[in-house]
Amino acid sequence: MSNTISNRSEIIFLYDVKDANPNGDPLDENKPRIDEETGINIVTDVRLKRTIRDYLQSHLDPKNQEIFVREIIYDDEGHIQDAKMRASDFGNDRKIILNKCIDIRLFGGVLPIAKSKKDKAKKDTNSEPNGSMATESKEDKGAITYTGPVQFKMGRSMHRVTIKHIRGTGAFASDPKATHKTFREEDFLPYSLIRFYGIINENAAQITGLTDDDVQLLMDGIWNGTKSLITRTKIGQVPRLLLKVNYSKKNYHIGDLDEMLTLETELPHENIRDTSDYQIDVSNLVKKLIEKKDNIRDIEVCADGRMRFCREGVAFSMADLKAATGIDVKLISF
Repeated sequence: MSNTISNRSEIIFLYDVKDANPNGDPLDENKPRIDEETGINIVTDVRLKRTIRDYLQSHLDPKNQEIFVREIIYDDEGHIQDAKMRASDFGNDRKIILNKCIDIRLFGGVLPIAKSKKDKAKKDTNSEPNGSMATESKEDKGAITYTGPVQFKMGRSMHRVTIKHIRGTGAFASDPKATHKTFREEDFLPYSLIRFYGIINENAAQITGLTDDDVQLLMDGIWNGTKSLITRTKIGQVPRLLLKVNYSKKNYHIGDLDEMLTLETELPHENIRDTSDYQIDVSNLVKKLIEKKDNIRDIEVCADGRMRFCREGVAFSMADLKAATGIDVKLISF
């Protein structure tokens, strides 16, 4: 296994959906989540983490790596494991769980395992330069909580969206004596370009043991996990941009890099239907990267060829990011 990460990173991820529901709200008839004040589409960080987990689960060798948070049916009646049963799969040993389960190393979690007497006797002497304590875990009624090094904000569309409602017929009748088929109703978005922001914290990584290899799998899971969604309401999601800024300065990051990207279009936002309807202006992002380049080690970027970018009103390619900023840029592909 590679070394535990030692530097902080920020992530920007853009993807779009067509005629789909990127994240339904179970408290509102599973309609797409919308900020009613702004008309912006919202996707929870939990949805993105599930996408990553599902992809990694199907691509990792279970002999070496596992996903802790997943649905496991344990008997013929279809009962699903709870957290305690899942922990027992690893002998209720937190060290084994951290070593085997990449999702806990990435996102943290609550392990229903009581601390040992040895653990309780330990006093944390690690502190960050700002004086805040970097605790390994906290005990809460026989559980250990790990704060994940990788955290995402809520994803939000870069434009206002509109919800479409359709009604159709089902394949079967509602009961054996019925003469008509059932009706189905659903809500979807004709188009939404969604922007996620994430951060990888090197201090929390020391606690969960997050490695460079884990982070590469995370990036793979973000990009290819999004492409691999095949449920009826999720198909049609395409990753458009994945950018990771890796810092050289300890305990430092710029913050809010996602807010430095803006969508430029001549159409009413609700009428956007394709990448050809807009450009992403990277002017503010490039300006900030140049300003802070002495604190940046390098940048990793993967951009879909159909995505259009501009800088100061002129077409811009992510392949030119190194020349524009003077920062080492690694063009990655999946």
